[in-house]
Amino acid sequence: MSQSLRAYKGMTPTIGKDVYIDEAAVLIGDIRIGDDASIWPMVAARGDVNHIAIGKRTSIQDGTVLHVTRRSEAKPDGHPLIIGDDVTVGHKAMLHGCQIGNCVLVGMGSVILDGVVVEDNVIVGAGSVVPPGKRLESGFLYVGNPAKQARPLRESELAFLPKSSDNYVRLKNDYLAEQ
Repeated sequence: MSQSLRAYKGMTPTIGKDVYIDEAAVLIGDIRIGDDASIWPMVAARGDVNHIAIGKRTSIQDGTVLHVTRRSEAKPDGHPLIIGDDVTVGHKAMLHGCQIGNCVLVGMGSVILDGVVVEDNVIVGAGSVVPPGKRLESGFLYVGNPAKQARPLRESELAFLPKSSDNYVRLKNDYLAEQ
């Protein structure tokens, strides 16, 4: 197993087809990655006290931290981290025990905390902080600290969301071809 992929208590990351994982990323434990995803340099993902699922064609960009909340008596399922398909997670984001829908853009430096549900077709603006337990409704831009619904997404923004994931699929294919 590479240094990027590490087991924890017998749990090892499972990787789909045609996934790019940069050698400077670290993925530990119960992490499931869908086909055509990309994990870029300095990503740290710990599926140690719960699991992480990363969808197909999803890009987790440089310096992002992915983690979970442990199971407890008060919260038997804890908070796993579930990231949907066609998601672009910008540089240095932190996703902790939340659920991200499909066709979502998480802006650079954003923080999304425990129990948050981000529905499909959402943009979280750069530097936003989404407090625990909040639900971000489909079709809107959210910005700020704490993040607030700013406005409905424009047709051009909705059309951009799948294009963003397509761009990263092509880029990771270039990186895979270089290996």
